[in-house]
Amino acid sequence: MYQAGINCRTCYQPVFDCKISEWYVALKNISLHLYKIFNVKGIKKISVMGILIIIGVILILALWLTGLYNKIIRLRNRRENAFHDIDVQLRQRHDLVPQLVDTVKAYAKHEREVLLAVTEARSVAMGARTIDQKIEAETKLSSALQGLRIQLEAYPDLKANQNFLQLQEELSDIENKLAAARRFFNAATTEYNTGIETFPANIIAGMFMFKREPLFDLGDERREQMEEPPKINFDN
Repeated sequence: MYQAGINCRTCYQPVFDCKISEWYVALKNISLHLYKIFNVKGIKKISVMGILIIIGVILILALWLTGLYNKIIRLRNRRENAFHDIDVQLRQRHDLVPQLVDTVKAYAKHEREVLLAVTEARSVAMGARTIDQKIEAETKLSSALQGLRIQLEAYPDLKANQNFLQLQEELSDIENKLAAARRFFNAATTEYNTGIETFPANIIAGMFMFKREPLFDLGDERREQMEEPPKINFDN
């Protein structure tokens, strides 16, 4: 127990008013205990100060590694949160596809194969669960819709249909929002991938099996459309 009037050796404040002295005493006690253990094992040259330095280095290393791990987790969560905005737009697009297909059927009965491709792509996209699965499935759905758009250029009566024009406008609005959300998601993904591949974070990434994640890329043929908000335009 401390005596009144004794000052801390570190900050020269009364020991009862000094938190540093409490840490000093705690570490000193741990060091003395370790010192006794080392002496029992025949290691005579390790001083109490030396043990304190070893403990300090271990603590600093542990805090540093914890900080790197937490940084990777934050980057991963930012990527997942960015995909939530995409997911909202994708669900709205899924809801519009059946209406679009039904409208087109009445005017373009000969495009059965193209309509079937769109329907099947939508079904696969709705069944996707992970982010990677959704990216792959939605890329195929986008390609199917693009193929449908090209085929419908040959049907002027369909392009004059008011219901079709309304669906066109809604789908175009969704695609524009998807383009913006996709750019934000790709930026978050790039930041995450860079974070786990640079030293020294790549050491932690390897230990905890963090892997590189894919971008939401529509492929080389539509890369230019990614740079601008895509617009589905069936008008002449």
